[in-house]
Amino acid sequence: MQKTWALALLALVLPAGSLAQTPAQPAPAAPAAAPPALSGEAVYASNCSACHQPTGLGISGPFPALAANTLVTGPPDVLTTTVLMGRGGMPAFKNELGDDDMAAVLTYIRGAWGNTAAPVAKADVVAFRAKAAAEAQPKDLQAH
Repeated sequence: MQKTWALALLALVLPAGSLAQTPAQPAPAAPAAAPPALSGEAVYASNCSACHQPTGLGISGPFPALAANTLVTGPPDVLTTTVLMGRGGMPAFKNELGDDDMAAVLTYIRGAWGNTAAPVAKADVVAFRAKAAAEAQPKDLQAH
């Protein structure tokens, strides 16, 4: 009898259903992953195609073709430094493109429109960015 009164008292005091076994809670959702880097083609379309054209054929005179261009298919350090620092009328993209997007767009143009040059790795972009930044620093002109 005492047990019955105790249960009845608990039923009055506790919210309904609290004596029932609590169902298992779903696992918390995984944190949202960082957005993936854009594809090289998407980076090119957003940043380069207005001048160099979607076909990579450029506009005669101010915007050279990237298709079959030895600057594009040659050593990757020359191309990477050109895109990072700009050249002639071409703007510098060192502040506009991160290392992932820079590697993606360089790899894209080195392999698009019949170009068959090797891809550019993110680690290479990081190294070329550091080298270009060091070379752009003013030299200490004081005698030692």
